[in-house]
Amino acid sequence: MKDFAGKIAFITGGASGAGFGYAQIFSEAGMKVVIADYRQDHLDEAMAYFKEKGAPVHAIQLDVTDRDGYAKAADETEKVFGGTPDLLILNAGVNVFGPAEASTYADYDWVVGVCFGGVVNGLVTFVPRMIKAGGQRHIAATVSWGAFGSGSTTAPYSAAKAGVLNLMESYWQALKPYGIGVTAICPANIRSRIYEAALKNRPDEFKDTGYNVSEDTQKLLAGIHAHGMDPRVLADWLKKGIENEQFLVIPYNHGPRMAEIAMERFKYYASPEGMRAWEEKQKQPPTEEDIMLNSEREGFDMSESLKQRSYIPKTGNGQPPKDTIGFGKARADLDWVDPNKKFEK
Repeated sequence: MKDFAGKIAFITGGASGAGFGYAQIFSEAGMKVVIADYRQDHLDEAMAYFKEKGAPVHAIQLDVTDRDGYAKAADETEKVFGGTPDLLILNAGVNVFGPAEASTYADYDWVVGVCFGGVVNGLVTFVPRMIKAGGQRHIAATVSWGAFGSGSTTAPYSAAKAGVLNLMESYWQALKPYGIGVTAICPANIRSRIYEAALKNRPDEFKDTGYNVSEDTQKLLAGIHAHGMDPRVLADWLKKGIENEQFLVIPYNHGPRMAEIAMERFKYYASPEGMRAWEEKQKQPPTEEDIMLNSEREGFDMSESLKQRSYIPKTGNGQPPKDTIGFGKARADLDWVDPNKKFEK
C-alpha cells in the first residue's frame, strides 16, 4: 500500500502513545481514521485534537478482549465511513513487572489477554471482512522489541509479544494471495502512557497480581517512558514499512543488526558447548557496538550505565541502599519467592 488518501484506518489503542502517533500520521496522509481505545478520557483528549484539525476521525470505546465489542466496532466503522478498513493497526497493549515465579493466573490472563488475545480478536474480526472487500489492504501490529528476548520480570508480556510476532508472520504468509500485506513493528522504549494501565485499566477480575505494583513503581516507569521514541517518529517508520511492503520493522538505523544479535543466543543454547560459551560470553564487558546499539534502542546515552552494569550503589557503610520502591519485585507475602526478589516496606 502506497496511496493512503481517502482510505480507512482502524487503530486499537489509538488514543494515546504509539496509537495516537499512528492516528496523527495516517490522518495527515489523508485517511479516515477510527481510533478504538479502552479509556474514554484518552479518547476525549485525542478527539479534541482531531476536531481542531478538522480531520475525519471517529472514536470508539473498545476493550480488545471483548469479541462482541470488536464485531460492533467493525460494524460501526462500516456505517460511519462506508467500508471495512483498508489499514488495520493492532496496537493496544499492557504490561506489568515482577518475577516470573510470582506470576498469577490473573497476571497472565490480563497481559496475555490484551497483548496476544486482543490481536487474535482483531484478526479474526477483520480479516474475513478485508478479504471479502478485496483490493490492496494492510494489517500491522505493534509487537515490541520484547518479542526478541525473554524477560525474567516480564514473562507474560515477553511471551505474548513473541507469540504476536509469530502470529503476524503466519498471517503475512497466509494473506499474500489476497493482496493483503502484513507488518510487525518492534519498538523498544516509546513515549507512551502504558504505565497507567496497571493501576487504571486492569479489570477487577484480574486484580490478583503476584507483583508489587504501586503509585511509586508506576511513576518510575513514567520517567523511563518519558525518554522514549516520539510516537510520530515511530509512525513514520511504520508508514515507510507499509509503503515498502516490509514485514518486520525495527525502528532504528541499525535494526537488522539488533535482530541478528538478539537471535544469536539460540545457537548457543542448542549444545552443551554452546551453553558454556554463552555463560562465559555474559561475563565479558559490553563492546562498543553493544553500547551504541543499546543507546540507539533506548533513546539516550547508555555508555556509562552499560560500563557499570555490574556495580550496585553503596551506602556509607558499604551496603546496598534500602529499596524504597520495589519496582519489578514480588509481593511480600509470597512465601515461595526468594526474599531478595520480594519487596519489604
